[in-house]
Amino acid sequence: MATTGVITVSAVVLRNAAGSSVLTVRKRGTTSFMFPGGKPEPGETAAETLIRELEEELGVNLDPAALRPLGVFRAAAANETGFEVEATVFEHPTVPIGGPAAEIDEVRWLDLGLEIIPDDIAPLTALMLPALRADPRER
Repeated sequence: MATTGVITVSAVVLRNAAGSSVLTVRKRGTTSFMFPGGKPEPGETAAETLIRELEEELGVNLDPAALRPLGVFRAAAANETGFEVEATVFEHPTVPIGGPAAEIDEVRWLDLGLEIIPDDIAPLTALMLPALRADPRER
């Protein structure tokens, strides 16, 4: 199917204390797990979007100074057929994770050691896993 548009988002990689797993979330009414984050409000920077979204969705307070840019990545959108998602992705040191809130239904840690990527992982998250596996140190 041809791509009909691009959705701009911000996402964050949060590892567990051992650095062996990354946090993924599943939004209400969807089946794919992805890195936490979301769409910007008008005038927000990518980092500001993350700070707001993580507070709303997981009760997590990110330190803006601790956000490390990983780059801008593009992949098929998990929940919008015919669209691509263009994500500015950051990594942040380990923080305590609250429970799901707002539009998040489920939180799941994804083991970076898995040889086969689960079928319910969003394309953007799956795209980034090899690079994250190559750098498994604690964050």
